[in-house]
Amino acid sequence: MLVNKGVGLYAFELRTNVRIRPRARLAVTKVPDATPGVVAKYALDDEQALLTRLRYNRLLDIFSGLACYSLQNHLRTTVPDLGQVETDEIYVGLDKWGRHYVLPVQAKGGQDEIGVVQIEQDIALCRSKFPNLICRAVAAQFMADSVIALFAFELDTHGEVRIVDERHYKLVPPEELSEEELSQYRQRGNPEGNEH
Repeated sequence: MLVNKGVGLYAFELRTNVRIRPRARLAVTKVPDATPGVVAKYALDDEQALLTRLRYNRLLDIFSGLACYSLQNHLRTTVPDLGQVETDEIYVGLDKWGRHYVLPVQAKGGQDEIGVVQIEQDIALCRSKFPNLICRAVAAQFMADSVIALFAFELDTHGEVRIVDERHYKLVPPEELSEEELSQYRQRGNPEGNEH
């Protein structure tokens, strides 16, 4: 794998488990589509369209449990010991205790795959440019049948990228979300299966 080592410096490193792919049998959660009709009509299936759908539908808020706000698209900067890095979008967020977060987002449309090096660079970018914020690196990918996979990452004690959460969402017209599905969603995260 080719990795950055500084401004204009690169190295080949032997790595394992470098491919990040959505799990095929993970449950899909339907979300009422809030994308404006005119945007949906002309949106493509590339990373920009994916970022647009994340933004209009507040999918990062739903996925992370934070109130998230887009700070900047395509942030390109330099990071010590890495050189130039770029992330697709940076969000900042707040939790219910008032803690502040930074969420770098990598988006992949079509057949593109999420790369481990990109996630490592996103985390390094956050540590360098936002050292006082809690970093939650995120990646999004279009799947078949318009499903959107979202991943959250962290670095383990050896500095390797690990997936800590993965969820699949499908944006649908409100009438395509049935009462049976809503009932099923109420059971999720509730070990006793009791409705509240």
